[in-house]
Amino acid sequence: METALLKKYNVAAPRYTSYPTVPYWENENFNQEKWFKSLTLAYHQSKAEGISLYIHLPFCESLCTYCGCNTRITKNHAVESPYITSVIKEWEMYCTLLGERPKIKELHLGGGTPTFFSPENLQSLISAIVKEGADEIECSFEGHPANTTLNHLQTLYQLGFKRVSLGIQDFDQKVQHLINRFQTPMQVATLTDQARDIGYHSVNFDLIYGLPGQTPEGLAKTIAAVIQMEPDRIAFYSYAHVPWLKPGQRYYTEKDIPQGDEKFALYQLGRTLLMEAGYQEIGMDHFALKTDSLYQVSEKGQLHRNFMGYTHQHTQILLGLGVSSISDCGGAFAQNAKTVEGYSQQIANGSFAIEKGHILNADDRVISQHILNLMCKNATQFDHEIPAVIKERLQPLLKDQLVELGDQEVVVSALGKSFLRNICMAFDDRLWQKQPTTCLFSTTV
Repeated sequence: METALLKKYNVAAPRYTSYPTVPYWENENFNQEKWFKSLTLAYHQSKAEGISLYIHLPFCESLCTYCGCNTRITKNHAVESPYITSVIKEWEMYCTLLGERPKIKELHLGGGTPTFFSPENLQSLISAIVKEGADEIECSFEGHPANTTLNHLQTLYQLGFKRVSLGIQDFDQKVQHLINRFQTPMQVATLTDQARDIGYHSVNFDLIYGLPGQTPEGLAKTIAAVIQMEPDRIAFYSYAHVPWLKPGQRYYTEKDIPQGDEKFALYQLGRTLLMEAGYQEIGMDHFALKTDSLYQVSEKGQLHRNFMGYTHQHTQILLGLGVSSISDCGGAFAQNAKTVEGYSQQIANGSFAIEKGHILNADDRVISQHILNLMCKNATQFDHEIPAVIKERLQPLLKDQLVELGDQEVVVSALGKSFLRNICMAFDDRLWQKQPTTCLFSTTV
């Protein structure tokens, strides 16, 4: 891939986990009553397909300085039970609102560090939410290799979990020191083998390029170790340097972070090594073996994406439980309070902890679908001729052979797959109408 293109298109851009993106939500036109109305209408139209459920478990014993997630750092494990009580109560409130316990099709534990919680407390949480039919639910969780135990794996497997995602990022000791996250290849290999022996059928590794102190030699060694373990999926993310949002990233300086050509070289190296090892590029930032369901649904044009990431499941409704979690019902988004205290207090008072949201208008829905199509299918089709304004915005990408245009269709080229965020920006009316005047997004590479 030409470095010149990577340089040209390395601009600040949304990750498009939603449209409109969170900074462009019209919170002033949103309230809980509108959210409840949109949610209940969508539920009664789609309840046969089931819902996706995301549970945010925010606690970590130490701060990973690179992290952009909503976390609470503490070594006090007495926080576990009260938080679980709040999450269970929030779930029961949603069940009351919807008039029944929804059929759960997909459930994911994210964080923070879900394995901060003891296996016993995780069992209490899941057992209270999933009353029956756990084996029919696609259950997955994120685990820190340094604190995920055999007991965690066994307990969650018995509760219906068959997928685990391990946050590795990099094995280089210098990088681990700077990002304050430590795990060895032996720990990860042991955990991976244990998961497979128990019966987990999918193991994902998270890797990040562009981390402070990262070098091509170190990244190559990390990927070589990863390939030996043969995870089914690999997420290969760009480090998002957003110290104005995450002060922990000020632990190191700009001089520690690979910039420009250095970062581009890391991306190219990692992508090449993974694809040479038989991993197929799926959507944005993701790679999977041909035996994995993510690759298989991608080949069938059935890949889906929501706030949890890429999935082979498809539901109109995603409910987010816990602090800062985001819910999506197709016609509206809602986000919970971002502090543990604020969230827990509102739930304890018997009210939802929703802090902000957005009701999609007709244009939002159309654009959202086009962006989802591009992210999941590398193409999107209009019912009419491609609008002139979008054609105009796509001209530079067309010239650089990142897209192909028909009368009514936009197709992402093989080269363009590495520039999905840039392509989606051409469809983002709200971004073009109101260019940000402050730092809102990370760069694309």
